[in-house]
Amino acid sequence: MEKIALIVAGGSGTRMGGQVPKQFLPIEGQPILMRTLMVFHGYDSKIKLILVLPQSDFDYWHTLCQAHNFTISHTLVEGGASRFQSVKNGLQAIHGDSGLVAIHDGVRPFVSKEVINKGFEEAEHSGSAIPVVSLKDSLRKIGEDGNSFYQERHLFRLVQTPQTFQLSKIKKAFEREEQPSFTDDATVYENQGWQVNLIPGNPENIKITTPEDLLYAEFLVKKR
Repeated sequence: MEKIALIVAGGSGTRMGGQVPKQFLPIEGQPILMRTLMVFHGYDSKIKLILVLPQSDFDYWHTLCQAHNFTISHTLVEGGASRFQSVKNGLQAIHGDSGLVAIHDGVRPFVSKEVINKGFEEAEHSGSAIPVVSLKDSLRKIGEDGNSFYQERHLFRLVQTPQTFQLSKIKKAFEREEQPSFTDDATVYENQGWQVNLIPGNPENIKITTPEDLLYAEFLVKKR
């Protein structure tokens, strides 16, 4: 089945505290977003890459690609007002309903090729594949009265991307109106009454959001 990677990078990076959106910030001299695209291209050079960006960032992205001699083929799609709308725009840019699509955060450049591959394998077999990792810290739930309650952490998982789906199913799921409960693509898929299937993620697959994340990213690159 055809493999597609839909990379979503519409964030403004306000928590990073700078003028440049976080997806364009460099790690060891190379923009985060380029590193993310390179991981998927390195996994399979024939994979179809779709990059969703705000229209206002198109020119800046083209300038970065020229400056870094970045020539990996990809299709640019205009993002929407929310992540849901951005993913929907990206899915609508894919012709037909046949194939598998991995929907990934543009600021997660450290996903492993093993996780990408397992996602495609599981989605082809069962319809969906959501990478997760176990919690290391203790977990407490805060009630409306401010009191907290112990939670058994082995019952919870942290969710990552890429979240991979059979294209026909996820396109159908995104036909409905956006809801506040749609926190990721898995919740949109699940809203159809379909069970999501979990696969092991990789701990290094962090979402770079804060300056501390950027420092850790620099460490991971130097470690390799």
